[in-house]
Amino acid sequence: MNVNLTGMFLCLRQAFRVMQTQQPQGGRIINNGSISATAPRPNSVAYTATKHAVTGLTKSASLDGRRCGIAVGQIDIGNAATDMTQRMAQGILQANGQTAVEPLMDVAVVGQSVLYMANLPLSANVLFHTVMATQMPFVGRG
Repeated sequence: MNVNLTGMFLCLRQAFRVMQTQQPQGGRIINNGSISATAPRPNSVAYTATKHAVTGLTKSASLDGRRCGIAVGQIDIGNAATDMTQRMAQGILQANGQTAVEPLMDVAVVGQSVLYMANLPLSANVLFHTVMATQMPFVGRG
């Protein structure tokens, strides 16, 4: 809760303070969400709850940022190859109770996605961007 939600809220609040007072006003904030907010994994209640809250935070901040030129978006990442996701390559519990290997994508794709979002002019915004391994069992999960 402290890292995924409280930390993000505090950073967002401070970024708003800076972006509202600078001249010219405005800027871009990209929140780190998760596809688990839409389709949770088994035994992930705390993680899922925080990432679901991040989605609400993103929507509310996007609305509040309009008046001062702050674009707020969110990237939802699924199965990027990191130390945290290596267990998925060995097999992970699925919603149906079975264990299955899940494909991973190169983490560089996440960086490319964030760069795409960040390089948009402030007159445009990607509110939600989902990037995941093509064969990941997400659609149809949960």
